[in-house]
Amino acid sequence: MQLRIVHRTTIGYDGRAAAAHHQARLTPPTTPEQIVVHTRIEVSPTAYVHEYRDYFGTLVTAFEISEPHDAMTVVATSTVQTQRTAARTPAPPPTLAWADLDDREVADRWTEYLVLDEPVAPDDAVRALAEEVRAGSATPGHAARGVCERLHAELDLTTPIPVSQVVHRALGALRHLGVPARYVSGYFHPHEQPAVGETVRAHAHAWLEWWDAGWQAFDPTNALVPDDRFVTVAAGRDLRDVKPVAGIWAGAETTSLSVEVDVTRLA
Repeated sequence: MQLRIVHRTTIGYDGRAAAAHHQARLTPPTTPEQIVVHTRIEVSPTAYVHEYRDYFGTLVTAFEISEPHDAMTVVATSTVQTQRTAARTPAPPPTLAWADLDDREVADRWTEYLVLDEPVAPDDAVRALAEEVRAGSATPGHAARGVCERLHAELDLTTPIPVSQVVHRALGALRHLGVPARYVSGYFHPHEQPAVGETVRAHAHAWLEWWDAGWQAFDPTNALVPDDRFVTVAAGRDLRDVKPVAGIWAGAETTSLSVEVDVTRLA
């Protein structure tokens, strides 16, 4: 699919902000599963902008507004061609054995993705679920998929919770078992068969990947392997590493924050 994503963040202040410094992680990368055709980020009021890549390889747009302002708007527009292999071919069978998780090639290489601090630290219920799935799983890969499916089955669909919370619970369960796992941010077209040319309201989305001699992706919120409706933006230890827009300002309090995401299938 070719998807156009327009992500608009608007912050209103109580009074006027004297200055603001922000970072935006809103630019999708080109990967073997997606090609970025076009992308741009627009900031209002006029800002000084520069770009860099963070520790995890995400392209960060940092910007500074030095004039007084009563509102700030950040609009990221991207056109991305997706072609995820997992959407057309079965996932490869799990490769790593449980004993392999203690090997330095895994434990040391991916140590950041084994940390169990806030906000992914599992509670007693999540630890018990993880250990129950582990007892019946021949490999870490089977356990990872099983944990995600169990957590999805336990979701109370009548009381929606943020996707970040669902992903954090899954990350905590997998890391509790010693499986390296990372948080992935991006977008997801909500229609199973998107119509070409139709713009739909969506949300920033998140899923996870675990290490099994390669990163294996799964969306625990929707209980599916990411397909061509998914666009990746960033990956990190948890939501704190991949926040779409984050920063500080001086001279006023925030009175409103709105985020709108529109997704259009172009082809």
